[in-house]
Amino acid sequence: MQYYTTHLQVPLKTAILWLTFALIPLTLLSQNYSLTSGEGEVTVTGTSTLHDWEEVAEQRSGTIDLDNTGELPKINSLKFIVEAESLKSGKGAMDKNTYKALDTKNYKQIVFELSKVKSVSPVVSNSNSYKVVATGNLTIAGKTNTIDLPFNLSINDNTILLKGEKALKMTDYGIEPPKALLGTITTGNDIEVHFNTIWK
Repeated sequence: MQYYTTHLQVPLKTAILWLTFALIPLTLLSQNYSLTSGEGEVTVTGTSTLHDWEEVAEQRSGTIDLDNTGELPKINSLKFIVEAESLKSGKGAMDKNTYKALDTKNYKQIVFELSKVKSVSPVVSNSNSYKVVATGNLTIAGKTNTIDLPFNLSINDNTILLKGEKALKMTDYGIEPPKALLGTITTGNDIEVHFNTIWK
């Protein structure tokens, strides 16, 4: 009886070791990167009947899972979050109108989450840079739309950079363009999001 017990234990231990080593390469195929508010920049620009304006997103976070072992990098997941009340213009009255339009009492965050990558192509002038078109869900003020988000992806050791811009319309998210001074100043419906972000 002792012979059969020992005989069965050796293959079991061997199988466990084999499975462990077999799974190690899978875990090394992709790497997780995180975004913090301290580096890079995200801004929103727009127009009004008085002047152009800009707001800076001071609090942002996110994660990206990237596999860079193949000929082209593969983005497995991407989530990007901006705290809505961290949008700052330097003008208190404008910020107040922005938060009211975004209904920040009920919707604290603006979120983009990747659903698929449409295309990845290398930038000829830089072997570590790629043009990416990603499709994902963008949620603003509680309303979610599927959008295509183009950006440049640069890979440098343990750091990646995402840089791009995206034109949006406020009304596509149920947002009425803010007004000021009893309606004499009206914000334009078209805005642009500009991002130059660093992930580590």
